[in-house]
Amino acid sequence: MSGLGFWRIASGDPGAAAVVASDGIVVSRGELLAWCNGIVHLLRARGARVGDRVVGVVANEPLALALALACQQSGVYYVPVNTALTAGEISYIIGDAQPVSVFTSARFSDVVSAAADAAELPADARFAFAASEGFISLPRVLDTLPTGAPEARTPGAFLGYTSGTTGRPKGVARALAQGDPDDVFAEGAQWQLGMFGIEPLASGVHLVTSPLSHTAVSGLAVTSLHFGHTIVLMERFDAEHVLQLIQEHRVTTTHMVPTQLHRLLRLPADVRARYDVSSMRNLVHGAGPCPESVKRDMLAWFGPVIWEYYGATEAAGTVIDSMEWLARPGSVGRPQPGAEIRILDAGRNDVPAGQSGAVFLRMGALAFVYRGDPDKTLAGRHGDFVTVGDIGRIDEDGYLYLLARMSEVIVSGGVNVYPAEVEAALLEHPEVRDAGVIGRADAEWGEMVCAVVEAVPGTPLADAGSEATSLLLPFLQERLARYKVPRRVEIVDALPRGENGKLRKHLLPALVEKVSS
Repeated sequence: MSGLGFWRIASGDPGAAAVVASDGIVVSRGELLAWCNGIVHLLRARGARVGDRVVGVVANEPLALALALACQQSGVYYVPVNTALTAGEISYIIGDAQPVSVFTSARFSDVVSAAADAAELPADARFAFAASEGFISLPRVLDTLPTGAPEARTPGAFLGYTSGTTGRPKGVARALAQGDPDDVFAEGAQWQLGMFGIEPLASGVHLVTSPLSHTAVSGLAVTSLHFGHTIVLMERFDAEHVLQLIQEHRVTTTHMVPTQLHRLLRLPADVRARYDVSSMRNLVHGAGPCPESVKRDMLAWFGPVIWEYYGATEAAGTVIDSMEWLARPGSVGRPQPGAEIRILDAGRNDVPAGQSGAVFLRMGALAFVYRGDPDKTLAGRHGDFVTVGDIGRIDEDGYLYLLARMSEVIVSGGVNVYPAEVEAALLEHPEVRDAGVIGRADAEWGEMVCAVVEAVPGTPLADAGSEATSLLLPFLQERLARYKVPRRVEIVDALPRGENGKLRKHLLPALVEKVSS
């Protein structure tokens, strides 16, 4: 691993660009390293010990990356918190994590202040990336601290909290690694980025299109720094601005979610043709099912540079490249290096290839516990394997196909309907901007298929109201079996997606009732 690892790379070439902020300001590797080291000195001055937690409620700005890097070389767990959460939700995480310090961007200072008050976090444990009432200014503190490498460096880690859509979120904690942080994270980068065919150094430029408050997004960005790549930050996702940045910075890698791919494809053809995206070598997507039509159109546009993965905060999963996917459309791939996948029935017995069941992932070296919840830790386990509630099947060649979440399967007339399949068909309609599918109680069918649709503004569908179901019916009947076609379609202004692009399906029933009332 000689030569890799951010701290080693930055020390060797401090003048090179490390981060391009959303306002265009360039932060050098040397500057980012100085901030990173200064934060370690700050944490240690506050008494942080190996295994302690640090919470970040942060925007997409360079100091957020410095904070993550600081935790990675000081033996503490970094807890990135979803910036869309309410004060009450953030307060719960602060209370559960019991951090030595909380860091926030100025734009979130009001909600974090309320959360910290509710969690009774001491005033001297609150830091902001810019002057904010009730917080200590991190830049001012850093001006007073050493910037040299701290002594006794030891690897820290991310501690991600599950989304909490079925209950209170829980932190997924793993044992900390041992060794030199440069070597540990260089090896981790070789595994994580290597599975997507991403190469170290080689003038790599990684574009961040989603909030750094999400573990996968922050993790890939920081890992790219360990590979010697420059990070380009977007403040928020905007489809055309993504293309502008790819062209301007000759972006080579990025991570997106299917919703973002769909919105790129919804740009007018002349806008898409305006930008050169030929620099892209590895466009990685995950965090939700991707409709086949979206994937094919992206491949036709960007070429065979698209990689898909499936996994969870709890365990590694699968990966698939463009050519494999074209040979097996709909698959999310075969196990990542060192991973293993099993499909089990209700009795937790292996099922034959081609049959569906619960997807179980082998934890191996990634064994974890849900912080403070031993019962939940054991509930989803089967030996060295864990499930996060997904249903799927594996073909004869070991490729995984996901069908649904156990909690999302709709049983209509005794037949299983998988929402992702219906959503994919809806998204093919030119007037559908976004869609979510749920089951609603029905006296005759047990459950009926209900679609919640965000229409393209100014189209007939956007003004269809109660006629939306009949308007979409002919289109869907050509693509879906009769029992899968939604019996009810509700048009809404916007679907409740988190900042990471994931649809918050648990909110759809209430949204449907509101529209219907």
